Amino acid sequence: MKKFNIFLRLFFSIFFVLLLSIYSFAIDYKYNTEKIEEQKFEDVELYPGGMPFGIKMTFKGLSIVKFASEDSPACKAGLKIGDIITKVNNEDVDSIEEFTRLINKNGNSPVDITVIRNDKEYIFKVLPELCKDDGLYKTGVWVKDSASGIGTVTFINPKTSSFGGLGHGICDSTSGKIIPLSRGTVIDVSINGVIKGRVGTAGELKGTFNPKKLGALTKNSNQGVFGILSSGCFQAPEGKLKLCPKNEVKEGEAYIWCTLGDEKPQKYSVQLSSIDINNTGVKNFKVKITDKRLLERSGGIVQGMSGSPIIQNGRIVGAVTHVLINDPTCGYGIFIENMLKAMPNILK
Repeated sequence: MKKFNIFLRLFFSIFFVLLLSIYSFAIDYKYNTEKIEEQKFEDVELYPGGMPFGIKMTFKGLSIVKFASEDSPACKAGLKIGDIITKVNNEDVDSIEEFTRLINKNGNSPVDITVIRNDKEYIFKVLPELCKDDGLYKTGVWVKDSASGIGTVTFINPKTSSFGGLGHGICDSTSGKIIPLSRGTVIDVSINGVIKGRVGTAGELKGTFNPKKLGALTKNSNQGVFGILSSGCFQAPEGKLKLCPKNEVKEGEAYIWCTLGDEKPQKYSVQLSSIDINNTGVKNFKVKITDKRLLERSGGIVQGMSGSPIIQNGRIVGAVTHVLINDPTCGYGIFIENMLKAMPNILK
């Protein structure tokens, strides 16, 4: 019995020491992993952007933008503006033509329409009505299946030819919600004019799409759009730069790269303020345009400049995201750290 007790105490002593060793190893591993991740971020070098690009994207589903009337079948069934229609009678739908076909395939019988609303799935039973003008059954809902626009490249990864841009997501103009991306194309664009921003009215870069395709979009997120570019399709305005962690961004002078109809991006001075390192959204700090040349040409920040990279002390801080309608000389910016966290790992 005495030998058994000695053996038992010895066993628990060894087990306790082993448990402490495992715990200590886990803490060291976590610490070292975090240090490696931190070093990786600080060692990354990216080309700053500033080049405009065109976006053509097809939705994953159909976005409801309007109803024919409050008495339309879809409206009475409970569908709302901003809903994303994904299925009709459990069949996937990603084009207006497919939606029309599936509604009429059912004739005068009720159909189950599946929608995404606030990231949740709902099914509504809708009874289409026959339109006497064209003989088609209709739900009285207006939808769109694609979108296009102009933005600015924030950075390009020289190792993978991947890129990030806009600094915010492409949203439905009616609901303000992020549009689910089915597929997207990066198109060459020429900036041929600037509508100057004024108090109460946002300015805008005016451009035209060119036939040349420059790459593909793979993700539309709250923190920007991401994708792959054709090799050599853009020439960066300066060499590779390291990235600035958000806790090292300082209030004060910085500069941005953007294109306002010139052949290449131009450098313009800005001031950063109101830095919030705990903000995980897209309005992480304020940006004030101080460059007289930019103020004379655009009045400040305008639509289409979203994504313009911000450089401070030789490092990429982030990108311009929004303009203040009541003061177009000011807007917001996103940390480059927040953009990279949203970027798909396969592109990094």
